[in-house]
Formats: sequence, structure tokens, C-alpha cells
Amino acid sequence: MHIINTPQAPAAIGPYAQAVVIGSLLFTSGQIPLRPDGSLNDGDIAVQTRQVLENLRAIVEAAGVSMQQVVKTTVFLKDLNDFATMNTIYADAFGAHTPARSTVQVAKLPRDVLVEIEAIVALNV
Repeated sequence: MHIINTPQAPAAIGPYAQAVVIGSLLFTSGQIPLRPDGSLNDGDIAVQTRQVLENLRAIVEAAGVSMQQVVKTTVFLKDLNDFATMNTIYADAFGAHTPARSTVQVAKLPRDVLVEIEAIVALNV
């Protein structure tokens, strides 16, 4: 097992790693809209989704791969009414690449944010 940690994404706010490599897979922890300095980017769902995806990109790139190697994401939304806006920004981040995805509404997220996203990434593609 290899831990991925980059200053280009916010440090973990609990006892977990930004990401872990096991075999040929990278598992990211859920990313919320914290800036790399740890401050909360508390804008609307569009602002928060962009920040979350920037954090994921930084972690994925720290592992030496790209977002094009993401095979599965899970999106946690505070309100499914935000789905369309999140989905547009998510689609822009991935372009023609379409990883598998689950999206769920949850009662509450850390720091009362609107969105959290985690990813599984194939390292040897």
C-alpha cells in the first residue's frame, strides 16, 4: 500500500489519507470544496463542484496519472436539486471520458458543504 499526499489539494481533516494506491488502483478519499490551504470555498454548487474536481485532479496527478484514468466516482450531494448544475461542471471536467458514477443525496456533509466526490482510478491503462 502506498499513500498519496500532495500540497496541491487540501490536507485530510481527519485520520485518513488523500488517496491510497493498492495494486493497480488508486482510491481517493472524498473531496469537499476546501482550497489547498484548507480554507472553505463556500460558494454555490457550481463553485463548490469546481473546487472538488480541482482537488481530485491534483490528487490523481500526484499519483502520476490523469482524470482520463478515473474509472468510478461517487458523488454525494446535500440536495439532489443541485444535480443538473453539478452534472454540467462534472461533464466539463471529464470531457468525452465518462467514468462509471453513483450520485446520492445525503443528510449532511463535512463542514456543511453541498458536494463531496470520491474516485477510483486505474493506474495501468
